[in-house]
Amino acid sequence: MTQQQISGTNDTSNSYDDNEIVNSSSNAHMSDILAARLSRRQTLMGGVSATTAMLLGTAGLSACGGGDDPAPAPAPAPAPAPAPAPAPLALGFTAVAKNKNDIVTVPDGYQVSILHALGDPLHYGDESWKDNGSESADSYNRRIGDGHDGMYFFGLADDGKFSADRSDRGLLAVNHEYVVAPFALHPNGRTAGAARVASEVEKEIYAHGVSVCEVKRAASGNDMSMVRGSRFNRRITSATEMVFSGPVKGSALVRTKFSADGLKTRGTNNNCANGYTPWGTYLTCEENFLNVISRAAGDNAKRSAKEILGLNRYGLPENRKSPYLWETAGTDDLFARWNSSVTGATAGEDYRNTINTFGWVVEIDPFAPDSAPVKRSALGRFNHEGAWPAPAVAGQPIVMYQGDDARNEYIYKFVSKAVWDAKDVNGGLAAGAKYLDEGTLYVAKFAADGSGQWLELTFGKNGLDASNATFAFADQADVVTHCRIAADILGATKMDRPEWGAVNPLNGEAYMTLTNNSNRVATTATPTGSQLKPDAANPRYYEDLKGTTSQKGNPNGHIIRWRESGGNVAATAFAWDIYLFGAQADAAADVNLSGLTDVNDFSSPDGLYFDKRGLLWIQTDDGAYTDITNCMMLAAVPGKVGDGGAANAAGGTATIKGANATPNTVRRFLVGPKDCEITGIAVTPDGKTLFFNVQHPGEEGSLATPSSAWPASQTASASKARPRSATVVVTRKDGGAVGV
Repeated sequence: MTQQQISGTNDTSNSYDDNEIVNSSSNAHMSDILAARLSRRQTLMGGVSATTAMLLGTAGLSACGGGDDPAPAPAPAPAPAPAPAPAPLALGFTAVAKNKNDIVTVPDGYQVSILHALGDPLHYGDESWKDNGSESADSYNRRIGDGHDGMYFFGLADDGKFSADRSDRGLLAVNHEYVVAPFALHPNGRTAGAARVASEVEKEIYAHGVSVCEVKRAASGNDMSMVRGSRFNRRITSATEMVFSGPVKGSALVRTKFSADGLKTRGTNNNCANGYTPWGTYLTCEENFLNVISRAAGDNAKRSAKEILGLNRYGLPENRKSPYLWETAGTDDLFARWNSSVTGATAGEDYRNTINTFGWVVEIDPFAPDSAPVKRSALGRFNHEGAWPAPAVAGQPIVMYQGDDARNEYIYKFVSKAVWDAKDVNGGLAAGAKYLDEGTLYVAKFAADGSGQWLELTFGKNGLDASNATFAFADQADVVTHCRIAADILGATKMDRPEWGAVNPLNGEAYMTLTNNSNRVATTATPTGSQLKPDAANPRYYEDLKGTTSQKGNPNGHIIRWRESGGNVAATAFAWDIYLFGAQADAAADVNLSGLTDVNDFSSPDGLYFDKRGLLWIQTDDGAYTDITNCMMLAAVPGKVGDGGAANAAGGTATIKGANATPNTVRRFLVGPKDCEITGIAVTPDGKTLFFNVQHPGEEGSLATPSSAWPASQTASASKARPRSATVVVTRKDGGAVGV
């Protein structure tokens, strides 16, 4: 997500921006390595392809015996009629027009309802939202948190277990990424001052994290409501106790005053996108954790050169104050642990390693509300946008795709050591240990000819060992904790802010949004600092004029996709193209490379989700097109890698693009309220109920001069209520499946 103002003040001198660039590594760009660019047909028709095996029946043979003719063979039974092919996906709604309304606008024939919003109680005993910020801090251990983001729907069987095909009853897990401004959380917004008010900080700590709640359809229709008081309803916050697993479990890198043996920690923070597992658990992912972590001036003198390199690469130089300033609220451990400075004689006496306890994928069992969440360290540590599984296939490893959401960062893949066994469904966190604690972490390198490689990030391989001149890795815990540095060393491709990913259930191809990058420079320019020239996988450089201001680089973003070699998800080679380029409909042809029109133009793609039917949902978090429209969600019927051809992007860089969009393949499904981000999506298995999140409506306003009153404005246009992040339910009035 793009955080405009997270400190609640107009002073942004210490604000952490997820556009901040901490990758100044000199690993070569692919445009410097490969000058040859093959044609699209040469690359993808002659390169990687899936193979299909045909099963042939054997004919019976007649033998001669004696003087009699053999008895005639019985007539073969008629072959069973082939199962009818599923009807091809087709979009079945009228595109929603771009607009600046303060409501969620959906197509004709659809309806919306609000499932839950910031501050709504999960249980009985806590009073309902009062719209004045008077709720106690402690009550947010039992209330819906702030900044709704990634989420997933888990079907709930009558015996309380995971049921992948259940649609009328389920558990909905929702991330709460950050506290917005905060407009709604406190009575008068955040109190100004260099030191924070303890009661406000405590409330903010509890408003982060994850909510799990039971949802259920009514006796008729497909709308959903939250089951208040359900035994499954639960909050996981920035203070919840958790355990480490995988390579860093017990490592000196994560030892703190709270856990001198490095076996546990507290809290998950800035949870952006998400993932899920085939055994029925939720993966929440820690992205902009630097929002809450500070480091004192002069701390470098107390650190080794290796430590300083690692801290700087992850964006925490000395004398860096977090925008939230949680550590200033008092000496209690609830606050002091956000200061990642050396203050004691050993790591067990302070919180110097707090920074290393965040940036992980956290597994939560929504069906076991008393279980402790687990930080699965084998998947690496970075600004995790999410972790998205490839479809689980018996006898094959579990594969998770991941993005590091910052400019110039990387795309990763994790391949489990264990192979999938469907008997592990409902195996909970024990199944998570089996599949997510041991495996191989890779980082992606995209070549200009449409091919790519997964580079292995394993201690003792590819120079990742104690003799490395850049960073002396001690063990695999060191590699996964500093996998950004390992990826730099191996020469991974720096991307335009990897956001959400998704895997097409119909063909196994993976997609990832690259939301934007203003740090690109023209091919004729000389880069300085962390600036990058365009390359084939991130090809656009142009200036987007907006009145008296302009945005340079790649302000509208794009969506990349890839197909693993031979259809093998564990392969180390792949073929890629760019599925869609974000652009305004009236942009120049070398900017609007996908041929978008008024029914499907968009900017800054962010959220991405495939439902079980193979329908792709695209969400935006945009600042480049919001003079024309609020953020939106589109539905798409995607093609496949190789369905387009070669192209030259604005700025002159050669690339490989997918087939142009048409109104039949990409169409705007909804537009959100003012100043919001559209994010988080889940669709029930029967396709009849869609959930999505509206984050930070009214972000550009203030308590004194609000710019939005959503969600109250959804049904009361004159409302003056405080804007709140919320989860929305979308259904068709005729009871049919959404989108088609």
